[in-house]
Amino acid sequence: MITPDQAWCQILGQIAPLPTKTVSLLEALDSVLAEDVVADRDIPACDRSAMDGYAIRSADLESLPVLLTVVDEVPAGSSKQPHLLAGECVRIFTGASIPPDADTVVMQEHVELDSSASGPDRIQIQKPVKNGQHIFRRAENAASGQVLVPAGTRMNATHISLCASVGCDKPVVHEKAKVTILTTGAELKDSSESTEEHEIRDSNGPMLLSVLTKNNFSCKSCVKVPDVLGEATTAISRAIEESDVVLITGGVSVGKYDLVEEAITKAGGTIVYHGVGIKPGKPQLFAVFPEKKYVFGLPGNPLSAMVGMQEFALPALWRLAGVPAESCRKVLRLPVTSSIRAKGERVQLHLARLVLRDSGSCVEPIPTAGSADLVAAGKADGVIMMPAGIKQIDPPEAVDFRSWGGVS
Repeated sequence: MITPDQAWCQILGQIAPLPTKTVSLLEALDSVLAEDVVADRDIPACDRSAMDGYAIRSADLESLPVLLTVVDEVPAGSSKQPHLLAGECVRIFTGASIPPDADTVVMQEHVELDSSASGPDRIQIQKPVKNGQHIFRRAENAASGQVLVPAGTRMNATHISLCASVGCDKPVVHEKAKVTILTTGAELKDSSESTEEHEIRDSNGPMLLSVLTKNNFSCKSCVKVPDVLGEATTAISRAIEESDVVLITGGVSVGKYDLVEEAITKAGGTIVYHGVGIKPGKPQLFAVFPEKKYVFGLPGNPLSAMVGMQEFALPALWRLAGVPAESCRKVLRLPVTSSIRAKGERVQLHLARLVLRDSGSCVEPIPTAGSADLVAAGKADGVIMMPAGIKQIDPPEAVDFRSWGGVS
């Protein structure tokens, strides 16, 4: 049986980012950039005022107090470049270009208007002013040609704003995989249906669909499939035709009605692995089809299905979307708040939630009754990754915590 890391390596050996496309700025949100976004000019493009105030020559402040004559006004967006002589200043506003003879901006709150004489406005400065203050210098933020958003970045609102600021209104991003969900089992009912004692409502389908929606992946359909080989084979074949990735829950263990592996093979797929040394979630399956199509078989128990989605399927979807491989399965290293014990030789995943203590962020283990315990899962933010062979971890030892919040 392979380890979770070996399973991930085998997935990476089969998948690669999908082709690229040019999209509008809003369409780029939550997509992964395929080409660097660079500054089309220096940022700022010239020296600009950081405050509302007065642009002055520091040489005029050798003796205080001093009276300076206001000879012009430069609002933001103005192309005016007035020259200053000794004893002169310019009224200036935040974002406006600094006049060529000025080297300092004094805030309007730090000057007094002189009303003692008629004629041009004058200001009085009584306190020392730091030379060069309150000026955003040309290229202070970035130089022309500098990479502002590197390829491989998942685009958020700030990245969209950066693109707009440098004229990149059609960023190049990777396509995102189209996904179909198949939930297997004759016992499954919709959430709106009443159930007999031998039946259960399908929770895996909505769970997987919610994870996809949260991460902005499109789901072509979510279909219930009976434990019948012919019908399962047909459903998989149809799903492969219309999707890049198929997520199947249930039917991947070793029971009489666990027919997913055989159905995948009959539909033309090749099994890459079946079974991973992880608890919960041992009966994980990954298969490939021609034309770069992929199937993830997830266990039917809700926690095991969520583990398979978060550990393997969702990271693979982000890799297909262009996220660098090393960023697809990130972990946080945080202290644990109480002892954890484990049995067996598999990697153990313990439900946990993030908590804030006086010492900082920690992870608090959540007791669970097994791989079908959705009630416990509802309290969790993710899982603690306990390495194989480790029998106990005690506080305040640091552990690897995998958030179920997705890729940032």
